[in-house]
Amino acid sequence: MNEQEKIARLAELGTATVYEAAGRQGLIDLPFIQIVKKSRVAGKARTVLCGHGDNVMVHACIEHIQPGEVVVLAQPESYPAALVGDLLATQMQVAGAVGMLSNGSVRDVEELEEMGFPIWTEFVRVRGATKTEVGRLNVPVSMGGNIIYPGDIVVMDADGAITVRPDRLDEILEKAEARFANEEVKRERYQNGERSFDEGDWRAIVDADHQARKVD
Repeated sequence: MNEQEKIARLAELGTATVYEAAGRQGLIDLPFIQIVKKSRVAGKARTVLCGHGDNVMVHACIEHIQPGEVVVLAQPESYPAALVGDLLATQMQVAGAVGMLSNGSVRDVEELEEMGFPIWTEFVRVRGATKTEVGRLNVPVSMGGNIIYPGDIVVMDADGAITVRPDRLDEILEKAEARFANEEVKRERYQNGERSFDEGDWRAIVDADHQARKVD
């Protein structure tokens, strides 16, 4: 399995499984809106540090996008200005980006849905962006309590967005595969009537707590 296949497999496994396999590291803790329902993607981050409410660097980033990348648009803080509409998203898609992540807004939502270009955005607003505050390309950016470095692997699905450092790809993929396999076994058991409450002595712990409360 080559690197791109490994990255694609992370998307298949899903953010929750990969996040837990990573030791609960890499969470981008924002309430993202998934524009294209049921989409899931993973790719290396093409980072863009935008000025507050400004998208001039979004235009500038297009010619730097490499196929398979996720475009990460970060403002210094979350702000509902529409950094991207359907025309910029079209250019990203044509350049080979597999998705986009933003702590700003998008607009032209119906057109974006029809395009099928996977986008995770913190806001949907019609408010236009300025083009006066030049930002930076390919630098570490902060978003949702996480620092996203250029080339970090971004994984996104209906549950949200996380990052995986490239030097941990093999380790986390192995642990995620093991976790996925374990969950498949548990799912079959639960479908046959077993209950998770009986695992790990949880029932005994709860019963002991109840007994202690009665004594008190």
